Amino acid sequence: MSTQTAGQQRGTRFSTFVRATIALQTTAILLQSVSAGMLLSTRHGDLLHSVGARVMYGMTMLYLLAAVLAWRPGGASPRPVLYATGFLLLASLQVVLGIAHVLSVHVPLGILMFGLSLLDLNRAVRSARP
Repeated sequence: MSTQTAGQQRGTRFSTFVRATIALQTTAILLQSVSAGMLLSTRHGDLLHSVGARVMYGMTMLYLLAAVLAWRPGGASPRPVLYATGFLLLASLQVVLGIAHVLSVHVPLGILMFGLSLLDLNRAVRSARP
């Protein structure tokens, strides 16, 4: 019979929070690509894409918060903090490029962010398996 200490339980809880935030971030980025298509075809696409950008940015900040909480009080590896910081920087660049209408960089960067988020989600899920 294995018993977990309070620190191990807290670390497990924070790790679950990190995985959930990565999944939410990945979903938000995917929905941004859908709203980008709607931006081209409907009147309300601009509003949807604008709201989606705010949601995606919020999910990225939540991911950073979860990674810091898993690292400092939870005792997990600091590596997810680096990943989350990178995503926050990319999301910030993405917002600036979108506002400036530099689509030649905005669109490929969005695709890159979705791919990186999928890879990060895969890494997080695999590390949770025993």
